Order: sequence, then structure tokens, then C-alpha cells
Amino acid sequence: MPDKQKNHFSKRFAAFRKRAFDLLTGPPALAFIPAFSLAAYWFGGEGALLVVAALVPAAYLLSGGVGATVGHLQTGGLTRNGLLARAPMMERCETIFAQATAGDLNSCLHIIEIEGFTDLVDRHGPAAGDSIIQHMGERLTGVMRDGDVIGQIGDARFAVCVTPVRQLSLELCIQLAGRLQAAAEEPFSLDGTIIYTDVCIGFCQHTRAPEGKASEWIEAACIALRSAQARGASSIRAYSDQMHQERKSRRALNEDVVTALDSGEIKPWFQPQLCTDTGRITGFEALARWTHPVRGVISPVEFLPAIETANLLERLAEVMMYHSFSALKQWDAAGVCIPQVGVNFAGSELSNPRLLEKIKWDLDRFELTPNRLAVEVLETVVASAPDDMITRNINALGNLGCRIDLDDFGTGNASLSSIRRFAVSRIKIDRSFVMKADRDPEQQRMISAILTMAERLQVETLAEGVETVGEHVLLAQLGCDHVQGFGIARPMPFDQTLDWINMHNTKLLDVPKIIQGRQK
Repeated sequence: MPDKQKNHFSKRFAAFRKRAFDLLTGPPALAFIPAFSLAAYWFGGEGALLVVAALVPAAYLLSGGVGATVGHLQTGGLTRNGLLARAPMMERCETIFAQATAGDLNSCLHIIEIEGFTDLVDRHGPAAGDSIIQHMGERLTGVMRDGDVIGQIGDARFAVCVTPVRQLSLELCIQLAGRLQAAAEEPFSLDGTIIYTDVCIGFCQHTRAPEGKASEWIEAACIALRSAQARGASSIRAYSDQMHQERKSRRALNEDVVTALDSGEIKPWFQPQLCTDTGRITGFEALARWTHPVRGVISPVEFLPAIETANLLERLAEVMMYHSFSALKQWDAAGVCIPQVGVNFAGSELSNPRLLEKIKWDLDRFELTPNRLAVEVLETVVASAPDDMITRNINALGNLGCRIDLDDFGTGNASLSSIRRFAVSRIKIDRSFVMKADRDPEQQRMISAILTMAERLQVETLAEGVETVGEHVLLAQLGCDHVQGFGIARPMPFDQTLDWINMHNTKLLDVPKIIQGRQK
């Protein structure tokens, strides 16, 4: 017999043996005990009945059957909407994977999640959430065939596994995902209220599973779902080898990030901020960059999630503050005037009860006054901060003399009262308002409204993301105090800042001064 046929036969035999074992040791085996007892009594009398009554339960116990029964009872097997619960759903996926592999068939696993489900429950109540989950299960079941397996594997996450078939191309999997999404996103009517939902779907064909394992198949479908969610609402993504490589890269980053912080690979790069009236440098913003020995410069978008996962955000803030203060001292020693450096602080750092003490100690160590530090806080953090440690820390830093910059203004829900409550020194207008402002009248009206509000509140303004001369000129004309962006300079390592500062200051000296003539 050829090797290929032997492998095929052995796989089918292994699958048959597993199914037989599951049948004999699982909860269904309990149904056979009365039949065994009756047969023993019929053929062997009372003695045989006693033997069977003693041996069958003992064999069932040793084979793990009781554990399987208990596990089945604990999970309940089904959720309230009649779908398989997570544990039995995962078991069925593994069984289907084995069947498809052994029979040279094809299957596909789709993972579906309702986006913003927590917000939906907060807005409409838990009863509405339960009703949506119930109807969602019915809709997904209506799309699939009787032999397909559907389960609820999270609060708002579902899994759909196609029973093995001969033909199941990538195009058919995409079409199936589209039908599932169309059914799931049909509006819900609850007590006269229409509720709209968005769902993202990630799927993986069983032949694309990494390492040819069922567990990796399930994980691959979840990775595809995360990729879809990263692309926005109502996205569908198929698992690919590129995702597998990205996953390995993320794991490597997670392992390297701790060493990178301590070895000095992660440092601030500095982006200048200019006064629109004089053109002079009014400060720099410190932006984290990772100079990896193999991959080169890595942006924060890639490594900040790894730092957050490792609970190292406070350590990152310490590193950024140390290098920023060191940069200020070196600029002072070089005889250049840099009034301040902005350092970003996340909610986790602002929740530290010892934050004020740490910053005061660092300022004293570098012999710097508090006004040289601009504490940059995201508007979303300010908007959601109750009267707790975050509020006390921000106000304490403001009272110490540090400047408080409200970052990404316009993207959150910070009220005017919160701007005053936190003694904000300057608001940083988000780049989404600045983009193409010199050509878009609507953008100009939005910026004018923000600048008018800031003027009434006696708060300075800085526009982020300035990329063109036209945007720079318009912002100056509208009365924005400071600008920052690629159109002025990209973030640069400290070693390059002194040359840039000298070059910029030289340009300012070359600008002709307008001398008003004496009237006759």
C-alpha cells in the first residue's frame, strides 16, 4: 500500500476511534447501562447482573466518563438562545477539523462579533442586549444549513463552523461571510425603537490553519476578526500568512519591549512647535520612538500596545521624562532658548498617587523649574476623569507650575467647565480639523469657533498636523498661537535638534524687517 494511502487510512481510523471513544465515555453512554444489565441478567442470571452492576460504573469512572458528564452539566451544552456554549463549540470545531483533514474535505470557521455591544447595553438596557443576542442567534442559524455548527463563544461573539464539504473556495467563504453579515446587521425593533448594529467577521479555511492544528485554526479565525475590527465597522477579513507573520512579530515585540526600555532603545524624538507671530521655537513635543537593532525605527502604533500589555506605561513615562529633562539641560548648555518640552501622560500614569512626588524629584535633580514641563493629557482622559486621583494629580501639577496641554482637542467630549476645572494652559487642535483647512471653508469655520472659544477662556492654542504652507498661513491669520507638524519639521532624535534649531534661527535672522516710514 502506498504511503499516501496508509496515511489517509490511519487518519480516518484515528478519527473513527476518537468518535467511538467519545461515544462510549461521554454522557450518551449512560443510556446503554440498562441494556447491558438486562442482557447480563438474561444470559447469566443474578450473578452476571451483580458483576455488570459493579464493573460497568467502575469502567465508566476510570475512562473519565463522569468528568465528561459533569463538564457537560456545568457548561449546560447550550446557551440561553439555543446555541452551543464556548466549550462544546470548541470541541465540535476540533471534531470537524479532524473529519475534514481525514476525509480530504473542506471546512471554514467564521467568528462574528457585534461592535460596540457594551455601549449598546448601556444605552438601551440589559433586556435589550439579551433580546439582540437572542435574535442574532436565530438570524445566523437561518443563514446556515442544518449540518453546520453555530455557537456563542462570548458576550457578543459567535462562531459558525461549516460542516465538511467537497468544494469550499475562498470566494464561497467570502460570500457566506457577506450573507452572515447582512442578516446580522438587519435593524432590530425593540419596543418601537429601531436599533442598528455593526458586526465584524474574521474567518479561516481549515486548510490555512497554521501548523495544521485545530487549536491554531480557531486562533487564526480570531486573529482575522481582530484584523477586521482594526479596519473599522462592518469589515470582513480572511486569515492570511501575512497575519501569521504579524502575529509572530507582535509576540517578538512583546518579549523585547522590556529590554528595550532598560537598554535605551526606546527614547524620545522631538518635534518643534513654533509661534505663529514671531516664528520662534516655543517648545518641543517628546514622542516615543523605538530604534530596534534589526527592524530599525518602530513607531508607537506598533509597540505601545506591547508596552501596555506588559504594564510598563509608567516606566515609559519615566524614560520619556528623564530624556526630555536631559535634553532641556543640554539645550540650555548650548545657549539655545527652548522654553518647554511636552510629555504625554496616559490615564494609568495620572492615576499614580506618587506622580507629583516623582516629577518634583526629577525637576529638582535636573535643576529645572516646573514651567519647563508641559503635561500633555488626552481630551478623552479629561472628559472621563471623575473627582479621583487623575483630577487631583492634574490640578496638583498645574498648581506646581507645570503647563497643562489638552491634547487632540475636538475628538473627545471635554466640556468647557472641565477645561477650567483642570486649569488647562493650552488646547491642541486635532489634525483632523487642520487637514486641508486652507481649501475647505467648513474646516475654517470649525477652527475659528475653537479659537474664539479659547480666546474667551484665555487659553492658548496649538494646531497639530500642519503639513503645508497654506495651512500654516491660514492658522496664523485666524489667530492660532502655535503650530506643529510635518510641514514645519518631522520628529527627530536629540542629536539632530541642535543643527535644526541653529538652521531655523538663522532663517529668522534673514527675514527682512518691515520698517514703518515716518509720515510727513
